[in-house]
Formats: sequence, C-alpha cells, structure tokens
Amino acid sequence: MQSSPLGEDIMDEKALARDEFIGLKVTIKECNDPYWNDKSGTIIDETKNTFTIEINDKQKMIAKKTAKFEFNIEGKKITINGSKIMFRPEDRIKKVR
Repeated sequence: MQSSPLGEDIMDEKALARDEFIGLKVTIKECNDPYWNDKSGTIIDETKNTFTIEINDKQKMIAKKTAKFEFNIEGKKITINGSKIMFRPEDRIKKVR
C-alpha cells in the first residue's frame, strides 16, 4: 500500500495485486464465459492459475486468465485483469509490476 501526503494508506491496483486475496469479496467482470459475468462471492483459495470462490454456499473454481476481477476495498472499486496476477500467491509480491 502506498501512503498519501496526508499519511493515509492508498490501495490501488498494484498494491492489491501484491496483497492476499483469500477472504476478499470479489465480483467477476468481463469473463470469456458469460455464465460468470457479475457473479460475486468470497475467495477461499488461490493457485497460480485459479481462484476458488464461494458463491451461494457452493465452491466454484475459475481460471484467472479468463476474467477481470472487481474488489471493493474501503469503498473503492478496484478491477484487476486476471492475466496480470497469474503467479503463485507467494511469488506475487515479488513479480507484480
């Protein structure tokens, strides 16, 4: 997270991409498979290529490269292209640019 001149933390796309996704609420946007568009849930697991999202008490796995993901962080909507976060979670902090 970056800090503003006032000392407040600012979450942007790059900072979020380096953060932990498990436990975050997510909405799927612009997916190659129209079934997924605008589905929302909580990320419960992550691999290099996929998110497992709990949607309506069911676990669904989606490939990161097929969609854009929208997160609502502190009232700010941040959208990340899944292909930009296709790293193992433990490697993302070093590799996201």
